[in-house]
Amino acid sequence: MAHRSKRYKEIQKLVDRDKSYGLGEAVEVLKTSPTAKFDESIEVALRLGVDPKKSDQQVRSTVFLPHGTGKTIRVVVLAKSDKAKEALDAGADEAGDKELIDKIKGGWTDFDAVIATPDMMREVGKLGKVLGPRGLMPAPKAGTVTTDVKKAVEDLKKGKIEFKVDKNGVVNNFVGKLSFSKEQLIENIESLIGAISKMKPPTAKGNFMRSLFVSSTMGAGLKIELNSLSLS
Repeated sequence: MAHRSKRYKEIQKLVDRDKSYGLGEAVEVLKTSPTAKFDESIEVALRLGVDPKKSDQQVRSTVFLPHGTGKTIRVVVLAKSDKAKEALDAGADEAGDKELIDKIKGGWTDFDAVIATPDMMREVGKLGKVLGPRGLMPAPKAGTVTTDVKKAVEDLKKGKIEFKVDKNGVVNNFVGKLSFSKEQLIENIESLIGAISKMKPPTAKGNFMRSLFVSSTMGAGLKIELNSLSLS
């Protein structure tokens, strides 16, 4: 039998796995549970009523979290000369063209987001095996293929995040840190879910949002009563 830590056992006492929580109540449980020795991320998992295998049922877009993510987002921009300089001036962590592409091809992945100008996409396509599995391929729908690299970099640094459905019909995203206030976490979560709710494909049948769970990095997952959300 696997050994369960004292912290794990204390968390289990606080969580009713058969219960659907109101969002505010769930956040309160996470914030009052025994914590790890670091500032845990708060994550959401929203199951959607779509078939991700169908191209007309893909769900992918972006949203600004009103209180940011709590993470320092490392941004790479694949662009030539003046655009690369524009990106660096805007706060990009790395910017360049062939040399930077070769660096990524060689296995360097110390970044969280990739922006590319349209004229670089032929070369960026060669990075599919590196960027694809990490969900980092630039895409117009995500605003990461653009000539306005300054705005794209600034948006990501300020808390703009991308969401997209995975092959299992689930959208997974982090929405802040456990150190955020209860109100900040609720507003961030409702902003994300509200943006997703507006993306229902016309061909999707039945309930679009099926189930929602909120968890901390090292904590339990709490099922959320969808009717408890205030979505604009």
